[in-house]
Amino acid sequence: MGKEEEIARIARRLDKMVTRKNAEGAMDLLRELKNMPITLHLLQSTRVGMSVNALRKQSSDEELIALAKSLIKSWKKLLDVSDGKSRDQGRGTPLPTSSSKDASGTTDLSCKKPDPPKTSSTPRITTFPQVPVTCDAVRNKCREMLTLALQTDHDHVTVGVNCEHLSSQIEECIFLDVGNTDMKYKNRIRSRISNLKDAKNPGLRRNVLCGAITPQQIAVMTSEEMASDELKEIRKAMTKEAIREHQMARTGGTQTDLFTCNKCRKKNCTYTQVQTRSSDEPMTTYVVCNECGNRWKASAGSCSTAADLLPGLRQHLS
Repeated sequence: MGKEEEIARIARRLDKMVTRKNAEGAMDLLRELKNMPITLHLLQSTRVGMSVNALRKQSSDEELIALAKSLIKSWKKLLDVSDGKSRDQGRGTPLPTSSSKDASGTTDLSCKKPDPPKTSSTPRITTFPQVPVTCDAVRNKCREMLTLALQTDHDHVTVGVNCEHLSSQIEECIFLDVGNTDMKYKNRIRSRISNLKDAKNPGLRRNVLCGAITPQQIAVMTSEEMASDELKEIRKAMTKEAIREHQMARTGGTQTDLFTCNKCRKKNCTYTQVQTRSSDEPMTTYVVCNECGNRWKASAGSCSTAADLLPGLRQHLS
């Protein structure tokens, strides 16, 4: 197994620990990472830095937190070194002299072969295309707030992303989609910022930083699409329950005057009873008002006694 595959395997195991909220065995994995020579290329290709940082934020073990911080700090130095080399290369190299002398002191240009261009072994940091600079104060402020949202929990450090460029891209896509800086534009910006900063939904921010979600996609995503997996499951369950209750109230049912609608105060209702719990528990009663259409789930004390419902139910079944 290669070094990259081994680090990727460790990163996947750490992600599973974060998901299950169980850090058993994490110390051994972190020590294994500490003893491995890590390069910036390996950090960017395996995203192990984000996995370690997520584990650090979730854990309450002081020893584990200290070791994770030590790893992240050492990996951050790789990013700083890469930045320094990029700046040095941008300044240019000194011009060669017009002649060169050999050992005997005579000038000989024909025998000298040009040195092959040197290639840097350090991988480049992720960059983004340049976006137009704007003089609009509202747009500039929105770009600043998006930058701060992307920098939440310092995940951008381990990924090596320029958050200012990325936020400018996101803002530019939103502006091009909306067309101006009206209330629709501002609400779109606020929605992105709120979801990117959400501590319960770190996966969205990480996917944007790593490029799994492009600026064009995050600019037009709905609140449902940006929501965390947990919130999506809750919404799905609530929608399913609402549909079921609606169908229960609309199909069949028994006419009764034992319930009073809390909206129109009329007693013209239809009810349906369903066994939603264990067999030794009472049935759940769903009621719909035939006058105003109000629907509700009746409590145990909504009618005189459960026996009061039996005559109507028997008549309905017959």
